[in-house]
Amino acid sequence: MRAVRLGPRSVVALALVSAIGVLAFGWPLFAPGDSGITTHAADAPWLFAALLPLLLAVVVATIADTGLDAKAIAMLGVLAAAGAALRPLGAGTAGIEPMFFLMVLSGRVLGPGFGFVLGAVSMFASALLTGGVGPWMPFQMLAMGWVAMGAGLLPGAARLRGRAESLLLAGYGAVASVAYGTAMNLQGWTLMQGMASGISYVPGDPLDENLARFVAYCLATSLGWDLPRAVVTMVLTLTLGGAVLRALRRATRRAAFDAPVAFEDG
Repeated sequence: MRAVRLGPRSVVALALVSAIGVLAFGWPLFAPGDSGITTHAADAPWLFAALLPLLLAVVVATIADTGLDAKAIAMLGVLAAAGAALRPLGAGTAGIEPMFFLMVLSGRVLGPGFGFVLGAVSMFASALLTGGVGPWMPFQMLAMGWVAMGAGLLPGAARLRGRAESLLLAGYGAVASVAYGTAMNLQGWTLMQGMASGISYVPGDPLDENLARFVAYCLATSLGWDLPRAVVTMVLTLTLGGAVLRALRRATRRAAFDAPVAFEDG
């Protein structure tokens, strides 16, 4: 059983925040050069901090659809606390971020709805724990929510087990680790205007030219963190993934999420 069901309002809220998130991440590639937002690139992260209420709306909509009961909220709290505690272990040094491994496995076992909420809440909690609160935080919450949600959407959740499942999750974790870093680069890239002609963002330039600069920016700034993060996620998934998956599935069965309540006389 999955801890969070995606009811109609949950799907609408999740689709809305994801669509706005894609626009928030991708606007530099399409904004015209005379756009006011490109001439105030330093203010853009604060503008997009409005994404935070939309992320919270996903949780509210899920509760409204009765997708979160007391047991699911307790599980969410425990896993979010564990994820927040794992993040400072490597402090992002050389891409050592074991948090990704837990988010991928949790999303796999407990479904895409739980995964999105867990990823966003874990990143919020870790930001409070590490003092990493800033205009980048809503972007991190959204990106981590997508990472965990994607794991819940992978095929074979009911049948695939053992080594094959570990390999699937390890491969997904590696791709998701690099994709997370690439998405977060879009958030910071606009602040590089004029700093280095080969990699900086140029408002209004053709899409292909800005894409080439963005690729160069990723290679120069974050690939050294993204690839080690992918390797760490793969290694942890292949070595510890089986045990963690079994523990999560055992906890879910014992919690009996969404089990009907029956009252007996006497």
